[in-house]
Amino acid sequence: MSTAVVKPAEDVAGRLARILTTGRSGPFLGTPCGVLAQLYREIDAACGMRTIAREDSAVGVAAGAALAGRQPVVLMQNSGFGQSVNAFASLIMPCRLDVVTVISVRGMAPDNTEENSAMGTLTPTILAGLNADVRWLADGADLTEATANWLATEVDEPRFLLIAPGLFGWRP
Repeated sequence: MSTAVVKPAEDVAGRLARILTTGRSGPFLGTPCGVLAQLYREIDAACGMRTIAREDSAVGVAAGAALAGRQPVVLMQNSGFGQSVNAFASLIMPCRLDVVTVISVRGMAPDNTEENSAMGTLTPTILAGLNADVRWLADGADLTEATANWLATEVDEPRFLLIAPGLFGWRP
């Protein structure tokens, strides 16, 4: 009998996927992102991910699902969040829709690429300006029971989970 060795990054992605898919009814929507690839695969294996071509379109689909009584989750990179700010500011936030948005924050270590640095800095600032409910997940220890409950509990407000670039094993 062989014992499979679970890599820490896969374990964190798997735990987060289980929290999101067990505690929420979906749909699970996203745009491809290397940082979130492991989480995307885990959610897809559990219940299916719907790939949406543009982040602002994913936010629109999530809004419709939330208005229909579902509990959507959207996965995106922070560059796509920048593209989607108006959809959040004019629809998700004022309507207080129960949407969880998981955002990979490029532009911080280990991703120090110049093209990502501006949105890496601006993403938390924009979310603060929206008075958003935000948590950071920088390593596996941050995935506490309190964070799990925060993600799984049905509330009348959007939540944003920011993911550090190396959390699921991504490297530049």
